[in-house]
Amino acid sequence: MRQSIPSVAYGTVAQVIVEGKPTVSLPAELRYDSSDPYAVCLSLGAPLTSPIDWLFARGLLAAGLHMPAGTGDVQVVPWHRGHPDCVRIVLRSRADEAAVAVDTSTVRAFLLRTFELVPAGRESVHIDLDRALAGLLEDSE
Repeated sequence: MRQSIPSVAYGTVAQVIVEGKPTVSLPAELRYDSSDPYAVCLSLGAPLTSPIDWLFARGLLAAGLHMPAGTGDVQVVPWHRGHPDCVRIVLRSRADEAAVAVDTSTVRAFLLRTFELVPAGRESVHIDLDRALAGLLEDSE
């Protein structure tokens, strides 16, 4: 019998802002899977288009509710100027940058549920080391 992996998914609508282009509303989903306990996924576009998934640290998303967090491809910023109810998730690639505005209450509810599944500081208990090692060995062959 296969053990089910607890997960969380919250659907919402995100405002995608790219400099010099009109703001676009897209379906979005925040996902968390306890088998990858340090990460969250922001999926944009489905079912309207092929989804674009960004995987980043759950701690980064949580910290970004209160103060700017992150310096790399993903930065999370509480957006207070004119948008007090949104969190801005800035996504960067080599060529482009987009800000994704998501309702703060949705992000808070999502994070609360993830921390109920896997409390902060207990992530390592949920990592299947045998599976991770097998994956590393597979990749090296």
